[in-house]
Amino acid sequence: MELHNLTPAAGSVKTAKRIGRGAGSGLGGTSTRGHKGAKSRSGYSKKIGFEGGQMPMQRRLPKFGFKNINHVEYKAINLTVLQALAEAKNLEKIGLTELREAGFVNKTALVKILGNGTLTAKLTVEANAFSKSAEEAITAAGGTIVKI
Repeated sequence: MELHNLTPAAGSVKTAKRIGRGAGSGLGGTSTRGHKGAKSRSGYSKKIGFEGGQMPMQRRLPKFGFKNINHVEYKAINLTVLQALAEAKNLEKIGLTELREAGFVNKTALVKILGNGTLTAKLTVEANAFSKSAEEAITAAGGTIVKI
């Protein structure tokens, strides 16, 4: 066996249909597209979700859910984060600027302090919102709360 003797397996290679090459080819005339209609024309492309004129699925199914236009999105910061930040940088006041410098929030984010974890440091905490458990934990540790 040599390279010039190699052939594909029998039945594995088919010749392509030569469409639109005259009536004698058997594939002339309508060129396997049938008669008339959008699908027979050049440039035809079916829209995604088109079901032949039947009401499409995305219009048959009911819409659901609710988006509150007055919803305020807060970046949640837990007490454990405040404790770790206070210990690492030896801080007594933690505000938005300290949280931004530490990389916890971006400059446009609103911050809400949540009560997950324990706080032992006496801190003055400045944020946009506080959970009740966070307020209680900060004041119990001898700190103060400043709502912006």
